[in-house]
Amino acid sequence: MRATVKYGLTMATALLAMVIMIPYSSADDLVTTDDSGNIAWVLICSALVFIMTPGVALFYGGMLRRQSMTSVLAQTGLIMGIMATSWILVGYSLAFSGDLSGIVGNLDKFLLNGVSYDTIAEGSTIPDMEFMVFQMMFALITAGIVLGACIERIRFNAIAIFMALWSVLVYAPMAHWVWGGGFFDQTFTVLDFAGGTVVHICAATTGLALAAFVGRRSERTMKRAHSMPMVFIGFTLLWFGWLGFNGGSGLAADGVAVNAFVVTVIAPAAAMLSWALAQYIHVGRVNSLGLMSGALAGLVTITPAAGYVGPGYALLMGLVGGVVCYFGVIFMRNKSGIDDALDVFGVHGIGAIWGAIATGIFAMPEFVSEGYEGLIYGSTDLFLGQLAAVAITLVFCFVMSYAIIWVVSKFMRVRLDEDEEIIGADIVEHGEPSYNM
Repeated sequence: MRATVKYGLTMATALLAMVIMIPYSSADDLVTTDDSGNIAWVLICSALVFIMTPGVALFYGGMLRRQSMTSVLAQTGLIMGIMATSWILVGYSLAFSGDLSGIVGNLDKFLLNGVSYDTIAEGSTIPDMEFMVFQMMFALITAGIVLGACIERIRFNAIAIFMALWSVLVYAPMAHWVWGGGFFDQTFTVLDFAGGTVVHICAATTGLALAAFVGRRSERTMKRAHSMPMVFIGFTLLWFGWLGFNGGSGLAADGVAVNAFVVTVIAPAAAMLSWALAQYIHVGRVNSLGLMSGALAGLVTITPAAGYVGPGYALLMGLVGGVVCYFGVIFMRNKSGIDDALDVFGVHGIGAIWGAIATGIFAMPEFVSEGYEGLIYGSTDLFLGQLAAVAITLVFCFVMSYAIIWVVSKFMRVRLDEDEEIIGADIVEHGEPSYNM
């Protein structure tokens, strides 16, 4: 035991020494034409995106039984720590440093080597370190979304190992493909302003793979939301954060940011109304969770297009997105055979698929480079590229995520058994109920 502790301390000391000794690279090939307005805006947006991850924990937790609230908070806190650490160690480098055959970056920026607060890459107006932390927040919320599909079934230690592997094997390559000059950028005509594929399709498909692997929950645990006020608080934090999620993705405080901010209000508002209408026609009533789910569907839908379409198209995309996601949720619940606990694929997956396709239809010439116009403007390249990107993302994220959890299951017990599930992970795994029962 003493030898193990000594070995662990030695390794930790060596790692710390590596971190301290890594120098900031010189600014020989970098420019320093910074813009204080852009820097301030992107920092604010980084904070807004950060608050989305605690927001999704409250949103998810309120939708579950009281016996699961602590476990949602614990798992969300866990993945925030894992994703941030992984991003600093290797994730950012694999996503945004160099290129290995279009699949992933290299390790030139391992442990943030050369990523400084006072160096600005050519063509940018914000420091490299600021871009890194803005992208880190996207990694956090993507992992947070995953939890909703497989919640109340996967053990705490299993989700920890899964997320550590997934951050490197799935999320980093996806970020590289779309935003780091990788596979999608090299092969197709593709646009994804703020993460339709990288964040929402990736997260939803990952959650679906986990839910498919561990199977359905016990019927005795499938109870209604225990706290709608908590759901509403979480939803409000999500929409609030989304203004920075989309508004900051142009990395500048300019007209594109203003447009992205505005459409991030318009699309969810429209989707909320169309979801409510679909629900009223279908079941004869509208509930508060439906209103929030509809708005969330609109937020997901506009994400890939926020910098490429104006208010009119945003309104149309939101109206369609609310209806598409409503019936997508109904299908997933009744026909898919997979227990997607909190309708993650029905909202985030289907909403992002529609949003990506709609980007290929409506991308406006005044917002995009020549050749990237939408189908409605006579160009087919973007539309076909969006279809290809969606299909590849679905297959890659599902297969890789299923393979990772399968491997993890060979080394540890992944699923709570039925008795543990009924008692609730709050007590079984954490010994920490959220409420006095």
